Amino acid sequence: MLSALLVMSAIAIALGAVLGYSAIKFRVEGNPLADKVDALLPQTQCGQCGYPGCRPYADAIVSGEADINLCPPGGEEGIQKLADLLGVEFKPFGAGAEPKPKAVAFIDENTCIGCTLCLQACPVDAIMGAAKQMHTIIASECTGCELCIAPCPVDCISMVTIGENVENWKWKYPVYALKSVPPKITSPETKSPETKSRTPA
Repeated sequence: MLSALLVMSAIAIALGAVLGYSAIKFRVEGNPLADKVDALLPQTQCGQCGYPGCRPYADAIVSGEADINLCPPGGEEGIQKLADLLGVEFKPFGAGAEPKPKAVAFIDENTCIGCTLCLQACPVDAIMGAAKQMHTIIASECTGCELCIAPCPVDCISMVTIGENVENWKWKYPVYALKSVPPKITSPETKSPETKSRTPA
């Protein structure tokens, strides 16, 4: 019994050492800027930007493959934050990428057949249910990505707009046009008489 425990402990220590070494040896260095961009994105994983998730979109922004104005869930506030981080100009939403009112999915429980296709499509696990059982939306987790609508074979899922109230209202992010002002350079010839009188000969 004791020998078996010692053997298992030795195997566990050996495997732990191998895994630790592998994690250090084959570690893939991430892009710190992409991490910062990803942190500013809403993490809805909705794919409305044309990329499969927020992290691929962040990588595309940093590499210059995508603009900063392709994320409708982030709104204009998100565009401004990305512009400030990257030091680029604010860009309004392009055609087809306009932000929509905040909404959550709603399942008609009388029509739902429990096919689980919406469960598989939801990127944030905001749908609760089981095979051949009624499904329901966890409203607090739903990001409004609409990815669950298309797979539903009986069209029992709809989007319900969330009205603004004291709890979810946000101050609109101010947008100002910034102008570059060249610095003023004072030459010796343009000094005032008082300044010239104080200048030692």
